[in-house]
Amino acid sequence: MRRRSQGFTMLEVLVALMIVATALIASLRAVGSLTANSDGLRAHMMATWSAENRLVQLRLSRVFPAIGKTTYECPQGDMPLMCEEDVIASPNPRFRRVEVNVYDARNPERRIIKLVQLVLNS
Repeated sequence: MRRRSQGFTMLEVLVALMIVATALIASLRAVGSLTANSDGLRAHMMATWSAENRLVQLRLSRVFPAIGKTTYECPQGDMPLMCEEDVIASPNPRFRRVEVNVYDARNPERRIIKLVQLVLNS
């Protein structure tokens, strides 16, 4: 009686390698997606800080802003950002609506965030 040898056949090894390769490729795509999402969240956080900084400056200065549009650089950390401040008259003359739009300086068409605040003439 002949005994069958112990071990895996070449076909079994190739199938196992294909399964492992597929799992590794899927995990690499997931890590890449998380990295891209992380960059977007970081940009959103930095843009929010820039816009909030400007709105806090307006609130603390207690100066009634003039109507008009202003564009200025507002970098945060190593991220170059451009802020666009638009002051609009409101139906009540004691208030002004201030909109701060933050754009990526490397891609000026991409607005990252827009914050709006009403400023009271005291």
